[in-house]
Amino acid sequence: MEARTPAPPRPVVAVGGIAVVDGALLLVQRATPPQVGRWTLPGGRVEPGETMTAAVERELLEETALSVRCGSFVGWAERRGHGYHYVIFDFAVTTHGRGTPVAGSDAAAVAWVSLADVAALPLVEDLQGFLEQHGVLG
Repeated sequence: MEARTPAPPRPVVAVGGIAVVDGALLLVQRATPPQVGRWTLPGGRVEPGETMTAAVERELLEETALSVRCGSFVGWAERRGHGYHYVIFDFAVTTHGRGTPVAGSDAAAVAWVSLADVAALPLVEDLQGFLEQHGVLG
């Protein structure tokens, strides 16, 4: 009998929030695979029956303890690897000032990072290019 190649994973719809306040970008350090330890935009999976807007606001609250309001769509990214396939829709978000973010269970750390310092961090794959392409980073 011939060995079967496992089917690729089904794409998962996810969202991310882009919060920039006083020249700083809100980032989280991943605590779970894929890309553990790397920095990324806060966000996560869209739950069944949930709107994209609600998912952005819920995920940012869960990962950063900050209440945000979801704004306009910025762009999308696709992340594929062994055992995962995410299609991520990123939105601009607003918050009342910087507040004091607190890392949720999905995040090892959370921080407001000066836009000038973002590129020096170990970012998830292709994040710097995405942020540059969409005018977040110069």
